[in-house]
Amino acid sequence: MDSILKKYLRGDAVIWAVFIGLCFISAVEMFSASSTLAFKSINHTAPMLRHVLFLGMGALIAFVVHLIPAKYIRISAFILLAFSMVTLVLVLFRGKTENDATRWLQIGGFQFQPSELGKLSLIIIAADFIARIKNSAENEHKFFRILMVLSGIVCFLILLENFSTAVLLFGVIWIMMFVGKISIRKLFLIIAAIVGLGVFGFGAVKIFPQESMPKMFDRAYTWVNRIDRYLTEDKESEDKYVINDENLQVQHGRIAIARGGVFGVFPGNSVQRDFLPQAYSDFIYAIIVEEMGLVGGILVILLYMVLLFRAGRIATMSRTVFPAMLVIGLSLMIVLQAFVSMAVATSLGPVTGQPLPMISRGGTSILITSIYFGILLGITRQIKEEQGINNGTVTEEIIIEDDDEEEYDDVE
Repeated sequence: MDSILKKYLRGDAVIWAVFIGLCFISAVEMFSASSTLAFKSINHTAPMLRHVLFLGMGALIAFVVHLIPAKYIRISAFILLAFSMVTLVLVLFRGKTENDATRWLQIGGFQFQPSELGKLSLIIIAADFIARIKNSAENEHKFFRILMVLSGIVCFLILLENFSTAVLLFGVIWIMMFVGKISIRKLFLIIAAIVGLGVFGFGAVKIFPQESMPKMFDRAYTWVNRIDRYLTEDKESEDKYVINDENLQVQHGRIAIARGGVFGVFPGNSVQRDFLPQAYSDFIYAIIVEEMGLVGGILVILLYMVLLFRAGRIATMSRTVFPAMLVIGLSLMIVLQAFVSMAVATSLGPVTGQPLPMISRGGTSILITSIYFGILLGITRQIKEEQGINNGTVTEEIIIEDDDEEEYDDVE
């Protein structure tokens, strides 16, 4: 059995452990958090079985992807980006609306979020263009301009329905460029431009009534109202314990966390799962803390932190730019999204629709995040194969050799 695992489950053992750990916590907590869905379903086990099925499919996808060489991931990203752009446009006109947001596109009997495809493809392409810039300094302006145009288009299309995802994605791209030592002047000009556009957009929403604005900007009023409600909330007011339609999720999330204590009420004993509308999605971290307590909440945070630390170690060992930037970008997206989701559930930030990666319910999110893990594992698998290391660890002598680096750098 041990030889079979070493033969087929390659890649970094720590990242595999994090992936499996998140899947296990997800299965346990979803059994409890999906109670409201179970009551509405004819087959009470259907929501849980559906989630386990997606976790199983995600594990299979991660396994398959981690066997694919990085150079093929690099090429396929451009095809995926074109497809994601088309579907992001289609979702604006033919998208399915849930919770006042049009983020899902249904083709045949399959429903998915195009924004997840856009995130994955753009991060890979950002790593590719940063590698081109580092290997061809004289073409930095050209490659930088192309990357900014592609990032602007994808982030704008996502922004129209999902503000937090667009900001998070562009933030990851910016950090990748910063780590890749792109011109500081260019990076700060980007920040200045974004701040200016943000102030202009916030002012426009405050000045112009929603009826006089194009329908495509309707979600902007939702974002501003959520931010205003979060910033103006008086936690010392006598009304802070009043639960109404506006603060329903936030208040029940706080109650869930307060009930958890240090060790929690143990899985299956949550009470707030029956009151939180998004207990199985955006607020699942509150249910985790209620059932597993402070100990369980810290454990989940540590799993994401271990992933980020391990990815950083792998990136610093690479002598070629593309795999290093790709590892940084994918791990940052997983971890930052997790922190935003946990911040919302713990009232440390305004409410926004960010699922907890690999834990929250959601087919597209689970499958795409599994691809993230598959790529991370694939890079470490290549490291181990090239160095002839089979002990499941990564050492300081490990480097990534990419025979096709110069070939891709010459492509315009």
